Amino acid sequence: MGHANSDFIPANIAILTVSDKRGEAEDTSGHYLREAAENAGHHVVDKKIVVDNLYKIRALVSGWIADEGVQVVLINGGTGFTAGDNTPEALKPLFDREVEGFGELFRMLSYEEIGTSTLQSRAVAGVANKTLIFAMPGSTRACQTGWEKVIAEQLNAQHRPCNFMPHLKR
Repeated sequence: MGHANSDFIPANIAILTVSDKRGEAEDTSGHYLREAAENAGHHVVDKKIVVDNLYKIRALVSGWIADEGVQVVLINGGTGFTAGDNTPEALKPLFDREVEGFGELFRMLSYEEIGTSTLQSRAVAGVANKTLIFAMPGSTRACQTGWEKVIAEQLNAQHRPCNFMPHLKR
């Protein structure tokens, strides 16, 4: 059965936007994720934008994985199917365990919105050093789908029968 707690426990969240074009002013997806996380009662402890480069993504995320103050990393961008989309390749070697169901569930939900184009979404999630990492497409709509239909519940210790909060570093 699940690991659920009767009290809401805020998570410490870092947000990463992967983009070669967007700066802070244009980062609508990063801003959405910050606002959604804070409105849910979580603490956003860091937010960055990085170019879509395998090693730069991996270096930033590795720093958060090693940081005792970061429990969750929300990434948007770099999950498409072009040669320049590197987020899944950057993350997968870092995972202690992959959360296969996130990508499957994200694509199922996304199918209702964009049909078969969801095949080109390489949304992924995993756990590394008790840090939960979610990577989703860079569109604000995709971030809303990921947050509202999957991530928000899984970061709520009150969600039954299970959620990810007991698995995170304290």
